[in-house]
Amino acid sequence: MSASSAPAPPPAPVISSPAPALHALQPLPRTDRPRERLLRCGAAGLRDDEVLAVVLGTGVPGVPVERLAAALITAAGGLRPLLRRTPAELSDLPGVGEARAARLLACAEVGRRSVGETLRRGIAFRSSRDVFRHYAPRLRDLRVEQFRALLLDGKHRVLREELISQGTLTSSPVHPREVFGPAIRHGAAALVLVHNHPSGDPTPSADDLDVTRRLRDVGELVGIRILDHVIIGDDSFASLADRGLL
Repeated sequence: MSASSAPAPPPAPVISSPAPALHALQPLPRTDRPRERLLRCGAAGLRDDEVLAVVLGTGVPGVPVERLAAALITAAGGLRPLLRRTPAELSDLPGVGEARAARLLACAEVGRRSVGETLRRGIAFRSSRDVFRHYAPRLRDLRVEQFRALLLDGKHRVLREELISQGTLTSSPVHPREVFGPAIRHGAAALVLVHNHPSGDPTPSADDLDVTRRLRDVGELVGIRILDHVIIGDDSFASLADRGLL
């Protein structure tokens, strides 16, 4: 067979893995689109990709928004893994860009803040699981460690919470003065410490245990007791008090 009659090589894929491959499809009829169904029936009945399609608003040339949303979720392995990406990682995804990345991250933050609302003064946490339920929506999907302190009164009711530090993927440096300074100023009698592990595994590290011991010892000196240190993982937690480490 001559070179001129040889079959042409197959076309290159539109986008190589792990980015989502986008293939042109006809848009859905208006009444079947996620936005219209959300307005007609409510958001609870929409799939993750349909909710994402509403947030994105429009597709890209030749690719309807429904197909774009489905491709993004498939490539990321789910909605939560998608929204855990950094702004740069989201911006680099096909069909996203900086403006849509900002919109997605803002929506994720609105969700975290609305679920984990600001604590009301005077409420009481009865167990480490109560602490986990409050903080998990706010902390479990963060890409860096955050260290927070719950300031409690003499009856272990909430006075306020403090963001003590924000660190890296593996650590969040904590100094006793950053913990006990606010506690003393606001007249706290006890503290509950909370931080997340971005890895998703809440198992206490050697550093976690060392920091907790140092803060416990300082608390004994200044008369402010450390009641617990709760470490937030993906869908689980570790309580140092429950493990007998306090």
